[in-house]
Amino acid sequence: MVRKAFIFISLFFFFLFICCAPKEKWQTSTLLYFDTVCEVKLHCFPSEFNSYQKEVRRVFSEIEIHFSPGARDFSSPIVLSLYHKALNIYYDSNGCFDITIGSLSRIWGFLNKSFRIPSKEEIEVVLNFTGMDKIKEEEGVLILEPSIELDWGGIAKGLGIDLAHQSLKSMGIKRGFINAGGDLFCWGKNPENDTWKIGINHPRENGYIGILAISGVAAATTGDYQRFFKIDGIRYHHIFNPQTGYPAKGKQSVTVIGPKTLICDALSTALFVSENPEKILKKYPNYGAIIVDSEGKVFMFGREYLFRFI
Repeated sequence: MVRKAFIFISLFFFFLFICCAPKEKWQTSTLLYFDTVCEVKLHCFPSEFNSYQKEVRRVFSEIEIHFSPGARDFSSPIVLSLYHKALNIYYDSNGCFDITIGSLSRIWGFLNKSFRIPSKEEIEVVLNFTGMDKIKEEEGVLILEPSIELDWGGIAKGLGIDLAHQSLKSMGIKRGFINAGGDLFCWGKNPENDTWKIGINHPRENGYIGILAISGVAAATTGDYQRFFKIDGIRYHHIFNPQTGYPAKGKQSVTVIGPKTLICDALSTALFVSENPEKILKKYPNYGAIIVDSEGKVFMFGREYLFRFI
């Protein structure tokens, strides 16, 4: 009888422990990253979520220090590494992706929101200092002429998301979602134990042009509706053609899906600018793209089986 009572009590406390033990739950927070609201959603123990948030903030802070407008550290390993990735995409896209457009962004007023249409002469002067081929590298240091102004915005945000994801995964997070204004990475199953559902904004109307069903990949969108101004009914946006100095034409948005957020980020800009985006995407066989042209027609290119478009 004593033995049975002991077993009963042991089982009682065992099941009590199981029922009362802390469980992993979905935790969500938001933070600012490059002046963009970033949502972080992780499946973890509540008591550990604060440490994960701190790690994401640490990664994002490091990226902002090195790649914010005006940053001049041209010898840091992280800067050199991202420069080489950007340079590869610059050549692969025939210059459609170019981090030397900072001066173009400035004279069009996108850096301080004093929007204006610069004169043809102003643009011609700036184009003399545009082109990544004008950047030199000597003994691990990038050499820039004083008039060259870098704009890392089309690739650095994606790098931070990749690094944050990698760090969280190494800390044991098996299910998560990081979204900074449309540049995102999601892994594992979503809160409904299914693939993540990501809406692609309609460039001209409320709602979505479609929903992506993805997991274990990144996505990034570049659109003419994100930052723009209008004069006399004409839309002038922040995605510049580095060869003309004017906002690129022919598309309303480009979404790229693939393994790395920084590549999706940069390719979405390159494909937006290019007159032949499919040719560029063929050089990146692990990536797919959804393009909305200037008439609102939707096209899909590349590795479409990475995602379902529902």
